[in-house]
Amino acid sequence: MGNSKKTLITIVGPTAIGKTSLSILIASYFDTEIISCDSRQFYKEMTLGTAVPEKEELAAVPHHFIQNKSVFEDYNVGAFERDALNVLDTLFKKHNTVVMVGGSGLYVKAVLEGLDDFPKIDPSIRLELKHVLETEGIIPLQNQLKKLDIITYNTIDIENHQRVIRALEICIGTNLPYSSYIGKAKKKRNFKSISIGLNGEREKIYKRINKRVDLMIEKGLLAEAQKLHPNKELNALQTVGYRELFSFFEEKITKDEAILEIKKNTRRFAKRQLTWFQKDPNIYWFDFETDTTKILKKIEDFI
Repeated sequence: MGNSKKTLITIVGPTAIGKTSLSILIASYFDTEIISCDSRQFYKEMTLGTAVPEKEELAAVPHHFIQNKSVFEDYNVGAFERDALNVLDTLFKKHNTVVMVGGSGLYVKAVLEGLDDFPKIDPSIRLELKHVLETEGIIPLQNQLKKLDIITYNTIDIENHQRVIRALEICIGTNLPYSSYIGKAKKKRNFKSISIGLNGEREKIYKRINKRVDLMIEKGLLAEAQKLHPNKELNALQTVGYRELFSFFEEKITKDEAILEIKKNTRRFAKRQLTWFQKDPNIYWFDFETDTTKILKKIEDFI
């Protein structure tokens, strides 16, 4: 089934940089549809904290993988790779181009080139790491990862204990850094792809992040987080914007401290996203304030 004329246009970059509005503009220009590749926007219970596109934006262009799951469902990057490729097959029957947008590097990579193969690890290692997490908290695990694999330490969300434990169990079980397994598997895809990265001056990105957090709070993020608080152990809720408010509800920090923490952790998250994407030599980078006609020209030339 040759889709050699089919092109997936991928838009990546840090959070709050303007990926949503650019993707809608590009999808409208090419009269096509959008696949969302944001691992937190899959969940219908998390609207405000994950910056799901506004109703008007969702109405402007058909979107896939936005709020199509519940936080109570177990959904991971392997399942997303399978589902996204199925949807792409269908979309490429109607369109020559499709737009994929998102800041979840691993999920983008899964669609473009497949997931890496990891060896089977002795389950007792994970149990031991979980024991450390329960008795001593995440910090010793973060420190251990920093020692064993600084590359992974700098690119994953080190506040997400599942990610940290996963990386550590590979390091310990194989005596090799987790990062040494990354980027080995490049699976053949039956479409071409072009990746557009949005970036900007750090100060401007941080300003946008702070403004976005204030907006989320204004729109009612506290009430949304309050509803989810009883299920705070769920993997989907190990997310910036919720974790900090859970600490506020548990009276560990004040509301103002929680908001400052959300801003700080979102800035850190943006930095990690950039670290991840900047390792990919195939991304064409543009300043987020670039005139979109320049970006469209780049895509047209590629197609």
